[in-house]
Amino acid sequence: MDPLLLVGIAAGAIAILLFTVIKLKWPAFVALLLVAVLTALAGGIPVQDVVPLMIEGMGGTLGSVALLVGLGAMLGGIIERTGGAEVIAHAAAEALGEKRLAQALLIASGLVAIPIFFDVAFIILVPIIFAFAKAAGHRGPVAIGMPVAVFMVFIHNTVPPHPGIVGSTTLLGEDLMGLVTLSGIVLAIPMCLLVHLVGKRVTSKVFTLSPEIEARYAGTGAAELGGAGRGRRAAVGGNDGSAADGASGSSHGVAASSLALDPAGTPTGDDPSDGGTTAASSADGELAGRRPSAGLVTALILLPILLIALGTVGGLVAEEGSTAAHVVSFLGAPAFALLVATLAAMYLLGIMHGWGRAQISEVMDGALGPAAIVILVTGAGGVFAKVLTETGVGDAVSGLLLDAGVPILLLAFLVALAFKVAQGSGTVATLSAAGIVQGTVMAGDYSPMQVVLIILAIGLGSVSLSHINDSGFWIATKFLGLSVADGLRTWTVLTSVLGFTSMLLLSLVWLVV
Repeated sequence: MDPLLLVGIAAGAIAILLFTVIKLKWPAFVALLLVAVLTALAGGIPVQDVVPLMIEGMGGTLGSVALLVGLGAMLGGIIERTGGAEVIAHAAAEALGEKRLAQALLIASGLVAIPIFFDVAFIILVPIIFAFAKAAGHRGPVAIGMPVAVFMVFIHNTVPPHPGIVGSTTLLGEDLMGLVTLSGIVLAIPMCLLVHLVGKRVTSKVFTLSPEIEARYAGTGAAELGGAGRGRRAAVGGNDGSAADGASGSSHGVAASSLALDPAGTPTGDDPSDGGTTAASSADGELAGRRPSAGLVTALILLPILLIALGTVGGLVAEEGSTAAHVVSFLGAPAFALLVATLAAMYLLGIMHGWGRAQISEVMDGALGPAAIVILVTGAGGVFAKVLTETGVGDAVSGLLLDAGVPILLLAFLVALAFKVAQGSGTVATLSAAGIVQGTVMAGDYSPMQVVLIILAIGLGSVSLSHINDSGFWIATKFLGLSVADGLRTWTVLTSVLGFTSMLLLSLVWLVV
């Protein structure tokens, strides 16, 4: 088929996808499947082969995504419900001291964001943000809260087991999941410093908070270091625990009324991975039992990362095909690493801290509910990507831009950025971009590290220029009490700074790999 016609089909598919998601408010799952069918038919796929192709695309994507996202959600769920986020935050604050509360919470939020979805993780940390901001003498929670929110959403888009980055890795190099994980974490380290430095400047003005948040902040008690082992309200609230009220203790009600909103103020839920749905189990649902130590929670978060590192490094050192190579490959497989960490968390955070079998089952099953929606959306994205590859649409678009002189790394970033700016969902943006460049990447003579950089570039495109059509924007601004204009001045600026700066770093690495 003529390449220009294929490019026209791509433009039409993208237009229909944006129209159904933005204007008609269709769920991303349904919109992606419809666009995949229309693209397949328009691209010349015989009608009898369309559904088998969809099944192939769904199955090929879900093989890794279901395992990693499901296990990651379970691990995050048990850490969340045992108060693990709080103990890490307080331990970091005690280690760095009262003058570095912002830095402490930023580091702690980075750890918490690895296994827990952004929307849930941020909601958990809201009362701690309030208490730390009050202890640091800030007039509002924005100075500490906004850098934390942006850093967490950066990790959500660049580090597995989160759905977008897992989906794009599955499409472009499934065997590179471990290397993508380690590279994403390495990239996050300088971005933690950058968001702190730029965040101080961006949030230096005095913001006019919404009356609800202003009243809540006024009633918040300053954080008391050394209180991580005490009850929730004693650690982060005032004398009557007012900081937790609404910000955490009643987060279900707050989220239902103000979080799941699109720019027009109507409920939305297209992409739960981006905060489109409320956290089903927030911090107010902690189960009874002793609080775990910060060291234990940190160790459980780092355990799968260390196993993945063992597999990645061991695979380079061990002789190919040897027993040692097979063993380290098995131990370092991301799915196995997450399974080990989840089982360890069930015992060390659950059974050893007074949970019964029914309570553990409740937490695990509850974590899979929101994850199932994310997995289906990611699978539908895989269907669309498969169709783009089989019809040649993706190759046509990539080829046109490459012929125009756009490097593949920049191409991956710009395509994801265009999808992100247009429709807001990071998951849809990453999967659509991966589908468009998949054929070019598979056919190209790229080294494993170059493919990893392309995958990360797609993730960075889904972070940058986040604005009012991104549900993460509303989560951060609503909980911090900002207006839309102030959200654009803070959230949008910081996400763009991290995305574009990281892209520059990737470009420099590309020159030497």
